[in-house]
Amino acid sequence: MRPSFNLASRLGAAALAISAFFAGHAGAEELSVANFVPPQHHTNAVLFKWFGDELAKRSDGSLTLKVYPAGQLGAGPVQQYKRVVEGVADITFGLQAYTPTIFPKSMLIIPPGKSTTAKEATERLLAVYEDHLADEYNDVKLLGIFTTAGNIWAATSDVSSMAALEGKKMVPYAAMTTPIVEALGAVPVQMPVTEMYTGLSTGTIDSTTATYNNITAPWNFWDVSSHLVTNVPVQFAVFFVAMNKERYMELSDEHRAIIDELSGEIFSLQGAASFDGADAKSFEIMQSAPQMAKVEQIKVSNEERAKMDAAVAEGLNVIFKDYEARGISNAREVYEAINQ
Repeated sequence: MRPSFNLASRLGAAALAISAFFAGHAGAEELSVANFVPPQHHTNAVLFKWFGDELAKRSDGSLTLKVYPAGQLGAGPVQQYKRVVEGVADITFGLQAYTPTIFPKSMLIIPPGKSTTAKEATERLLAVYEDHLADEYNDVKLLGIFTTAGNIWAATSDVSSMAALEGKKMVPYAAMTTPIVEALGAVPVQMPVTEMYTGLSTGTIDSTTATYNNITAPWNFWDVSSHLVTNVPVQFAVFFVAMNKERYMELSDEHRAIIDELSGEIFSLQGAASFDGADAKSFEIMQSAPQMAKVEQIKVSNEERAKMDAAVAEGLNVIFKDYEARGISNAREVYEAINQ
């Protein structure tokens, strides 16, 4: 017997309702994450573990992460932003400094200012994000933006004074801080962190801005540094974790809502905590590590620090003029907003 017209209509309506229900609910999804650092790095072991755990918990296991560390989806950090925009990976972790023309305003967190920790600098970035930085991330779904604090100098000699810095080969924390290195009297030498161990070992460089995490494993700067200098003008590396926009829009409403809940401030502060936590752990290790027996730790005097801060201000003026020459007239305004 064929169903009546009314029954058929009701069955059709029910089918549409079921279809609509499942269209708004999540099927199983796995998101790929491209990371250029080794598996044991804290961004994998801490940050992305947290993110993956939260996604799985909030989605009842229907949304998961698969992290591809050590450049498995493309070697090196330089192309990370391109990889996420082009969808080579669903999500990437990268540094704005490798594509500075895309992120000129975000990079104004890098020079020394009022922040001293990754958390402080990250909070300052978040405070100005909507007014000054958001337009730099229009091509991606930004999950987080955060920093790490370069608060020490690893060196092969005592560079705790302006006189001692004169002529020393120093790696800028980013190319944009070259004028600051020059104002300090040092000679800037561009070099990625992956080459600094060899650079210090061979004398290609005399010093570099570093974190405590750089001193210990896996970077092991303590093997090739004779001096560790503190109370220096703190610089910051700035990072992004971004998602391919099209991949984000392909997800169900439920999965997008979960990602939205974890994006922004919560993700950014987790990123900062990952870096601050790694530094705190390394600092604790250093207190009893035999490798530190041959490393002299020196604190810059207040008098010398005042001279260094004056040199930083001189270098900043050069940076702002460079921004103006590139058509970015409000660089000083953005820097001051970050450091108010």
